[in-house]
Amino acid sequence: QVQLVESGGGWVQAGGSLSLSCAASGTIFSLGAMGWYRQAPGKQRELVARMLTTTRTTNYADSVKGRFTISRDNAKNTVYLQMNSLKPEDTAVYYCNAEIRTHRWEGANEYWGQGTQVTVSS
Repeated sequence: QVQLVESGGGWVQAGGSLSLSCAASGTIFSLGAMGWYRQAPGKQRELVARMLTTTRTTNYADSVKGRFTISRDNAKNTVYLQMNSLKPEDTAVYYCNAEIRTHRWEGANEYWGQGTQVTVSS
């Protein structure tokens, strides 16, 4: 009864910017860490950025530090990823990830969005 829906993917030229959003919906008791991962063809899925709920601590892949910014709006159960100075190597399917407790009597589970394609051309 939980789903994460990404939006904002698309095509952009190198050096351009793109914004992604991911909204969690369904039965949500509490929302924990949320983040973005990406996977390019033939490569492993990798962490792009992640933000904790309470402390707002963030983690970024070294390859995106200084270019990408993660933010979230807990009232909207939404996490965002602002991507600037995009490079062709950023091309991948970007997946939203969230730790969610659906009920107070159970622990958190990780949920994944369906992914959104980001293509950066030279």
